Amino acid sequence: MKTQKFWLFLVGSVLLVSAIASVLVLRGRTGSSTALIYQDGECFRTIALDDVDKPFSFTVAWEGGYNVIEVERGRIRVAAADCPDQVCVRQGWISNSVVPVACLPHRLVIQLESAGGGVDGMTG
Repeated sequence: MKTQKFWLFLVGSVLLVSAIASVLVLRGRTGSSTALIYQDGECFRTIALDDVDKPFSFTVAWEGGYNVIEVERGRIRVAAADCPDQVCVRQGWISNSVVPVACLPHRLVIQLESAGGGVDGMTG
């Protein structure tokens, strides 16, 4: 039963991240960025990336695991994690709202929201 719940959560999380990414790409938003950091579906921290004066990092813990998040002006990334696949770490820095960072084992999602509007590089 636990295995079935895990797979349902995993598939649901992937679909949610895909839907969010699709909406953000279709909007084609540009401008100042705000990072929204979610764990287990709840936003627990918001960072205005354009207001960052000095780079900083912080650790997010989840059920015995962790993610180290690094923040610089205009960009954010997962610098280290103890998850087995390391997909979130290998994704690297993000600075636009096209693709969020997701660490499914720790139920962590970092999504960027951009203020303003206009045409982005993808829509020409």
